Amino acid sequence: MDTPTKARARRVAARKASVDASLFGRLLAAATSSRGQAQRLLQSSAQLSIIKCRVLRDLDEAGPLSIQGMALIQRTDQSLISRALPAMRAKGHFETARNAEDKRQSMVAMTPAGKRAFEAASPTMKRRRDMLADSFSAGEHFAFLQFPDGFEAFLEQPFDIVRAAKETS
Repeated sequence: MDTPTKARARRVAARKASVDASLFGRLLAAATSSRGQAQRLLQSSAQLSIIKCRVLRDLDEAGPLSIQGMALIQRTDQSLISRALPAMRAKGHFETARNAEDKRQSMVAMTPAGKRAFEAASPTMKRRRDMLADSFSAGEHFAFLQFPDGFEAFLEQPFDIVRAAKETS
């Protein structure tokens, strides 16, 4: 006779196998693993969070940006970026000025302190990207990048999943 612990372990293993076979589950797991690795690397190399490093990278590569511009680049919510900015401002990583074209917007520009913080993180993150690139052939890398495009296109389709599910049940 099975013990409750063994039965529970079998249920957990079966559910894990189901999640592992799901595109939703696998992408979430991969994103979670990537985020955890990046966070550990950034903390040890530059004492930065992922979002703060992304903000600094955006400012380094694209110049002064609005919060909306950064959110567009990062494919994230503006509020996530907005929440990171006060601590970055306190460390002197950026300065803001009104957008000359749209006075309602502030433009965020990197300062020398921000540049130093970014330069502390940059070699580690570049090495991470290089090591990942070395793990796949150019063809595999290209093919892998096609999958999220198709997944995102699916997620952006304007259909009512709830109604469709009720109609088929």
